[in-house]
Amino acid sequence: MEKSNYIQTSAFGLAKGLELLSEDSFDVKIFENLTVAVLCDGVGGAKEGQKASQRVVNYLIESFELKPEAWDIPMALHQFILSINHILYSESIALYDKPEFLTTLAVVVIEGNRLYGANVGDSRVYLSRSGELFQLSIDHTLQEKNRSHILTKAMGLSERVEPYFFENNLAQDDYILLSSDGVYNYIDKNILTEKIPLFATGLVKYINRELHENLPDDTSAVVMKFLEPNDIIKKRSEELEIVIELKKDMVIDGFTLIEHLSQDHRTWLATNSDNRRYIIKFPPVEAVDSSEHLNLFIKEVWNAKRLNCKYFPKAIVPTSRTKRYYIIEAIDGANLEEYIAKNELDINETIDIAQKLLLASQYLLRMNLLHGDIKPENIVRSKDGEFYVVDFGSIVEIFSINSRAGTPSYLAPERFNGSSISEQSEIFAIGVTLYRLLTKKFPYGEIEPFQNPTFLSKPDDLSKINRNIPEWLNLVVMRMISKDKTIRYKHFSEVIFDIENSDKVKPIYRDDTPLIERDPLKFYKFAFWSMVAGNIAQLIWR
Repeated sequence: MEKSNYIQTSAFGLAKGLELLSEDSFDVKIFENLTVAVLCDGVGGAKEGQKASQRVVNYLIESFELKPEAWDIPMALHQFILSINHILYSESIALYDKPEFLTTLAVVVIEGNRLYGANVGDSRVYLSRSGELFQLSIDHTLQEKNRSHILTKAMGLSERVEPYFFENNLAQDDYILLSSDGVYNYIDKNILTEKIPLFATGLVKYINRELHENLPDDTSAVVMKFLEPNDIIKKRSEELEIVIELKKDMVIDGFTLIEHLSQDHRTWLATNSDNRRYIIKFPPVEAVDSSEHLNLFIKEVWNAKRLNCKYFPKAIVPTSRTKRYYIIEAIDGANLEEYIAKNELDINETIDIAQKLLLASQYLLRMNLLHGDIKPENIVRSKDGEFYVVDFGSIVEIFSINSRAGTPSYLAPERFNGSSISEQSEIFAIGVTLYRLLTKKFPYGEIEPFQNPTFLSKPDDLSKINRNIPEWLNLVVMRMISKDKTIRYKHFSEVIFDIENSDKVKPIYRDDTPLIERDPLKFYKFAFWSMVAGNIAQLIWR
């Protein structure tokens, strides 16, 4: 049980019957000025119900921990729920061709004495005040008799979800309950009201005892008690000025602009009063009049702040800023496109780059993110030989875009046909990057914007261009850049395994490649024994 000066929280759940694992997931966290509680009930008939419930809980808790200050709670709730729903739905379609990552959702955010919430499905949110119980959520289920257990909405069920949102003011000694249907289906409302002060553990264990320790459904609860209104002043949306005209030697909040680093003059090299160098990035000019452009920039800043990994430069949002921008640690070095124009990368260094790119991509994927524009220009080699992935503006959520966003020469073939960005398309981009670093060429030629490439030509083997490249590395890269998704690696972990176990890398074959080509020895063994069996059969039937 966790307690702050204004709220007391608890969370507990039990699996049904003799099951060891529950389909429910839940968590509650108290941050500096927010308390966030999430409870999800994985849909039992779905293949990935439990995974879906856990992912939604983790995603929402982590998202609110670093909520963009420019978003109020309703905006953040809406954006975060839409994003994780789209991820679940898109991954289901990619893996199963139908929705399988399905879960209900109940979420509550408390800021000051204001409660904000949302729900999808039949997980509920209650408010208990002065001995009276109020249901704040609504059930997205069929209203027909004997069919009320059938959901009409669930997270991951369709490409876009429409949650039910609600808001209320809290009073001293209010109780807030988030519950799966395993709670309210098996306990009378009056008894539920009476038992909420037992908090989550006491409530769930009471239900378990009443049902003779043989729960018919997973049973989970989050209970919070609002102790008293606190002195937290609610942070409203930051009204920060967007600087339109930026010039060399301009000073903004102590940062002196030295030179612009982008065509739109919105990214600058700058120094502070200690003469330390930073990259300072401003929102696009369009953000002055466009809430869409402003929200995209806010999300970029949010994603940049979330990254705490040695493969990315550190991003900072100064607390005393008076304009809208953020700063990034400046890496003293050159990007790899500039580097290979004057130098040769040796094989071992390229393998090191490959491993770091894959580990950085795995790190992003754990937050449901992908870089979106992996290429040598976005990899910086510092003077001490370290490598960093840059350009936070390209980072997007997995499956979030199905356009040609990115650099054409590094886009997977399916991205030109409207497919969403995915782990496989990111592997293709990393593969093209390695091909470029090893050969200074593009495997399918340089592709211009708005060009519709056919990918008909077969890339030359790396070993034909550079004989120093070992065959195992050639096979790994060629598989990464295969236009055939059945051949291309599906997961970053598969590529990492092959790089770390070069002696186990196998030749590349399509699923329909004849056995005689894939495994001649097995083919001839099979042919031999088939011939023997045929001769025996002839002898028997004579």
